[in-house]
Amino acid sequence: MPLAQARELARKSNLDLLEVAPTAVPPVCRLLDYGKYKYEQAKRERGDRRSQKISLLREVRLRPKIGDHDFNSKARTARKLLTGGDKLKVTILFRGREVTHPELGWKLLQRMANELEDISSLERQPAMEGRRMNIILSPVSAQKGKAKEQQAKEPQYAKTEDS
Repeated sequence: MPLAQARELARKSNLDLLEVAPTAVPPVCRLLDYGKYKYEQAKRERGDRRSQKISLLREVRLRPKIGDHDFNSKARTARKLLTGGDKLKVTILFRGREVTHPELGWKLLQRMANELEDISSLERQPAMEGRRMNIILSPVSAQKGKAKEQQAKEPQYAKTEDS
């Protein structure tokens, strides 16, 4: 219908004329209460924001000469952070002459990645940044983790010709 006729209809029904698709030929408009529309849209956005999980980048710092018990403690902390849904940055801090042996840090990062491979995936390979070496691990989705657990729990039986 023509624009003047649509405006007249909107005024008579005490509603607003809202252009929905301006690029369409002819442009598509709608009759509605604009205040109510804005309120419902804001309400929908608030609900969407509540349902979103904000993923943070958390960090665990290690040293090249870390002991086994301390490493296991850091691994438990890392596991908690990953199961909480956060990404994890594992950093090796080199001091003094330790930086001349980056292979020690690389082995430590690989050990941490292997320790957490059941609940995480390697997002970034080990990289040196000044006197630090780090990797980034991201959590594996809950469904993938559960599927892996199910596979691990189910015994694998070999099929024989007799059975």
